[in-house]
Amino acid sequence: MDNFVFQNPTKILFGRGMENRVGAEVARYSRRILLHFGGGSIKTSGLYDRVAASLKQAGVEWKELGGVKPNPRLSLVHEGVKLCREHKLDFVLAVGGGSAIDSAKAIAIGVANDGEVWDYFIGKRELTRALPVATILTIPAAGSESSCSSVMTNEDGWFKRSCTSEHIYPKFSVLNPELAFTLPKFQVACGSADIMSHLMERYFTNTRNVAFVDRMIEATMKTVIAQAPKVLAAPTDYDAWAEEVWAQVGDYDAYGPFDGRDDDFTPF
Repeated sequence: MDNFVFQNPTKILFGRGMENRVGAEVARYSRRILLHFGGGSIKTSGLYDRVAASLKQAGVEWKELGGVKPNPRLSLVHEGVKLCREHKLDFVLAVGGGSAIDSAKAIAIGVANDGEVWDYFIGKRELTRALPVATILTIPAAGSESSCSSVMTNEDGWFKRSCTSEHIYPKFSVLNPELAFTLPKFQVACGSADIMSHLMERYFTNTRNVAFVDRMIEATMKTVIAQAPKVLAAPTDYDAWAEEVWAQVGDYDAYGPFDGRDDDFTPF
């Protein structure tokens, strides 16, 4: 077993209606934030209205930036950095899946530092600070809501690179299994496959004598194998979704090194 440092400071708010507490949680850190998300699904589902009401009640003002795509793009990050600086926003709240969360982390990096944010993804500069970030998860898949990593795509060459730092752990993450009820079956299947792939990346490791971690990974994989068919068959099965959502929290970095280094897998 290798040496490692374990630390995961992300506060998890798990369960029905937890998104209604987001305003009070955000207000601990900021009163002027960027609300970052993907397409229009958070508005058609009513989630946007609930988040907005909670923020207003807590006295939190926000500017919003949608448009995050799968494999989040550097160009949108640049827009987010500019928006935050123009309006003096000092906190980023991501609503969505791993792409929205990773994009929010990259914006948090760019706002807090001078120069090009991409430099931190290609190892040209070392990250020493970032704006605080929080998340409301809408699809269980990548585990970015409790990880210290962000993966971005630079359209100039279509390079995909990652940045890993303790400074981009989300301050808190809201996980309400009900938010996954309206996901298309294709996205449910893709999310389940994503969870399994991240687990397998750690399971088939070159590191020896990791039996305890292997048993935890096996338990998580068995959970996903059992619950994924249930949520596909019954999209509003809260208990099955709760198991799936909680299982994916550990799929990204709960079973790997915690010092920003991992030689056994590529995190995307």
